[in-house]
Amino acid sequence: MTPVHDATSPVSMLLCANCGKRNTIRPSAKGAPHCGNCGKPLAWVVDADESSFEIETRAQPTVIIDLWAPWCGPCRFVSPILDELAHEYAGRLKVVKVNVDDNQGLARRFDASNIPTLVVLRDGAVVDRLVGALPRPQLEAQIKRHLKPAKAA
Repeated sequence: MTPVHDATSPVSMLLCANCGKRNTIRPSAKGAPHCGNCGKPLAWVVDADESSFEIETRAQPTVIIDLWAPWCGPCRFVSPILDELAHEYAGRLKVVKVNVDDNQGLARRFDASNIPTLVVLRDGAVVDRLVGALPRPQLEAQIKRHLKPAKAA
């Protein structure tokens, strides 16, 4: 992963599910994060705002933009499901969370008049859009069809 280093870049802390080490990453358009301790792929879930959004969504794996708000009950239902899917599909899925209250320009850009709104990007292009809270099996089925194949071990 090629990090963007500048003093104002937001930092994300990703916890390795394999060894428990905390990993600090900065926004990056390339690659997918791996644990600095054990080398396993990390679940890639980051918060983005207007300043970090473009680089965060240029990632190579499939990207899910989660347009949400803290007061939204259905958003609180979907969020842990997305976290679980990011762990299950580490290295193949990136979840970029955007608080629509704090980033109204992005909410307008993706027409998030109802939340949660999930926008699926593959190779930088919008390939799907899901509005509302779906149970895990339906949400996973919708997302899984857009994932790139897993690399052979």
